[in-house]
Amino acid sequence: MKIFLQRVIEWKAGVCVMYTASMVIYLFFCLVFDHQEVSTTMLWALLLASVLGTLIQAVCFSDWIIKNMRYTWRSLLFCVLFLPTLAVLGWKAQWFPTENWESWALFAGIFFAIFFVMTIGFDIYFRLTGRKYDGLLGQYRRQKEEE
Repeated sequence: MKIFLQRVIEWKAGVCVMYTASMVIYLFFCLVFDHQEVSTTMLWALLLASVLGTLIQAVCFSDWIIKNMRYTWRSLLFCVLFLPTLAVLGWKAQWFPTENWESWALFAGIFFAIFFVMTIGFDIYFRLTGRKYDGLLGQYRRQKEEE
């Protein structure tokens, strides 16, 4: 039960982070397209996207359901699950004009651009963190050899 509650707390924190990020992106596009009002439909859709996206992220990038899978396949699975989820939400909440294919192409392009930037960011973070811990492990081993 303790592990379950810990995962629920982590999930809730993930939802908050994703919702905040989606709001920042939404506000950016409001500035770009000169929208002065915030739609409550959009707020609810972004909240639902955050809830579902964080759940999909937990499924794809933790050992909760999938025990052994390469990171590349996990990333592909995330895209396969999350892009249609966002597409349905975008269509239902009327995020963009859905009647022309150019809007859909722009939507997919923005999705993959954000996904690419986030993947690069996580990769850099994990490499830097790994180097830090490798250095600390090396120091620990040197200390143990000296003793």
